[in-house]
This record gives sequence, C-alpha cells and structure tokens, in this order.
Amino acid sequence: MILIIESIILCLLFTLMVYIMSREPIKTLYNYPPKIQERVKTLKQYKDKIPTQENKITTKILASIIFLIIICIVLRYINGYQTFIESFKNGFLLWTIVNLWDAIVLDIIWFCHDKHFVFKGTEDMTDEYHNYWFHIKGFIIGEALALIICTLAALIIEFIL
Repeated sequence: MILIIESIILCLLFTLMVYIMSREPIKTLYNYPPKIQERVKTLKQYKDKIPTQENKITTKILASIIFLIIICIVLRYINGYQTFIESFKNGFLLWTIVNLWDAIVLDIIWFCHDKHFVFKGTEDMTDEYHNYWFHIKGFIIGEALALIICTLAALIIEFIL
C-alpha cells in the first residue's frame, strides 16, 4: 500500500514540476525531438532565448542530485530501508513508475497533443510533435539513468545514512 501512495505522490510532484517548467517551453527545448529543436534554433523570435548546452547539462545534473536526495529520504526515512538490495530494488521500482508516468501520460498523451507546447513557426511539424518513439527512447534513457541514481542511493543508504 505504501508503494502505491508513494508512487501517486511522486507522480503528482513530478507532474507539478513539469507543469511549472512548461509555462516557458523554450526553457525545455532540449526535451523536444531533434528536428523541432533544429527548427526553433533557426527562428528569429527565439534567437536570444534558447538555453545553452551548458544550461542543459547543469539542469540535468541538478535534477539528478535532487532526485537522488528525494529517493534517499523516501527509502531510508519513510520506508526504513537499510540494505543495498532493498533500497535499490524499491528505489528502482519507484523510479520506473514515475518514468512510465512521464513517458505515457505527460509525454505521449499530454505533450504530444497539447497545442501549448507547439512553438510558433513549427506548427507544420505535427509528425515530429507526435513522435512517440522519441519519448519511448527517453523512457529507456531514464531507466539507464535510474540504474546509476538508484545504485548511488542504495550505497548512500547502506553506508552513510
């Protein structure tokens, strides 16, 4: 039962974070399919607003650290896990649930079909906005990242917390 409650809370928190970030889609340009990114980079109205690659990397690292801290807190202090195996297993399961929510609900259902996410000047790129494979690949990359983050979380729980 606790897994279900934690999953719902984490999915809601992740949705809130995505919603807040989506208010200014240009800040999340690197979460769009490559062809859309390329087109947006050529449009004059976005010229001075496009985030740099350094911003992208910094944001991803910061998000990973925040997720690492959240996972450690949830697993250790809410669930009471103390061993590497139980921490990794349950952390990975929680991550996968949120990652699936992100890929299916937030990306494929919401992002791909909400005109709010369409950049002016890219309205003709419907096929790219409906590029489900891009989001499925994002899910797979998220799972690979989960292996790293959840391993770190489990090591922190086992040896530090």
